Amino acid sequence: MFFERPGGVRNSATTPANSEMMSVLVHALLVQALAGNAVVAKTPTDGGVACLTLATALAAREGVPVTLVSGSGGELSEALVRAPEIGCVSFVGGRDTGAAVATAVVDLGKRHILEQEGLNTWGIWNYSDWDALGALIPKLFDYGKQRCTAYPRFVVQRGLFDAFLAAYLPAVRTLRIGHPLAVEHPDDPYPALDFGPVINAAKAKELDDQVAEAIDRGAVPLYRGTPADARFLPGQDTSAYVQPVTLLHPPRSSPLHHAEPFGPVDTIVLVDTEAELLAAMNASNGALVATLSTDERATFDRLAPHIRAFKIGHGVPRSRGDRDELFGGYGASWRGAFVGGELLVRAVTRGPAGERSPGNFPDHRLTP
Repeated sequence: MFFERPGGVRNSATTPANSEMMSVLVHALLVQALAGNAVVAKTPTDGGVACLTLATALAAREGVPVTLVSGSGGELSEALVRAPEIGCVSFVGGRDTGAAVATAVVDLGKRHILEQEGLNTWGIWNYSDWDALGALIPKLFDYGKQRCTAYPRFVVQRGLFDAFLAAYLPAVRTLRIGHPLAVEHPDDPYPALDFGPVINAAKAKELDDQVAEAIDRGAVPLYRGTPADARFLPGQDTSAYVQPVTLLHPPRSSPLHHAEPFGPVDTIVLVDTEAELLAAMNASNGALVATLSTDERATFDRLAPHIRAFKIGHGVPRSRGDRDELFGGYGASWRGAFVGGELLVRAVTRGPAGERSPGNFPDHRLTP
C-alpha cells in the first residue's frame, strides 16, 4: 500500500505552523513506512520545504522508502490523490479542499484520513476558579495558535463576563512576541517570548484585514498588543508578525465567527442559556477539541456529550497527542479513519476480511 499526504493543499486561512507540520506529517510518514508501505509526501504550499527535505533525506539515507514532492497543491493534489499506485490518502487542510479530496477518494474506493479545520471552543459556565484559568491563557497561545488544536473561541456565560475578563486580560497582557535572539548586548540573556511569526507575511496581512473588517462590522476590540511590547533585531523584517488580538462578538459575516484563524486572534461570544452555550460551541459543525470550564462535574457530564468535538476537557485543554488516545473529529472536521495509538497503523494495513476501520465514512461511523 502507498501513502500520500498532500498537507499543502491548505488554504491561506488554515496554514499550520512548521512545528505542527513536522510533528504530524513526519510522524505519519514514518508510521506508514514502518507498517510496510512506500510513502509519497507532499510539502505544504506555505513553508516547510527545507525542513521536510532534510528529514526525508535522512530517512531515505537509512533505506526508508519515502519520496518527497513539492509544488502547488492545486497542481499536484488531484494527480496524487487519483494515482492508481496510491492506496491511502492522508490530508490535513481546509474543508473546501478536503471535500474535493473526499469525493475523489470515496469514488475511487481508497482508504483515507482527512483532517479538516474546525473551530475549537472553550466554554465557561457556572465557573469560579479564575486563577486556574488565568494561568492557562498564555499557554493557549503556544505557536501563535497556529495548530489544529488551538483554542481561538471562548463562549462565556454573560453573568460571568466581568470575572472572566478580570482573569483573561491580565494574562493576555503578559504575552511577548519577537525574535528569540533579540538582545541588546551579546552577554544578555535571551528574551522570554511566547511565540514568533505566523507562517508568512501574507497570512499576517490576512489576519490584520480580518480583524479590521470584523471591527468595522461591529466586533468590539477588547485587547490589542502593541509593537512596543515586541523584541526584534535591528532592521529585522517584521511583516510576518501579528500581535495578539481579542474581539468580542465577531459578526456572523466574518470568517472569525465560524472558522479557525490560525493565528493569535481570540474571539469571545456571550451566552445566557445552556442551549445558547452549546450552539455557540458547535458553531463550526464539528471540531477536534473543546473544553468546558464548570465547577460541578455533574454539569460537565450533562453538557459535554452535546459538544461536537472529538476530545473534550473539563477545565483543561486537550491536544492531538494526549498519551495513546485515538484522534479524530466529528461533523465536518474529519473524514475517514481515526488515528492515534495503533489506529494509524490499522488505517494503512490490511486486517481481517470485513473489518471496519474506526472513523467517519460514508457507509459507517465507528468510535472505539
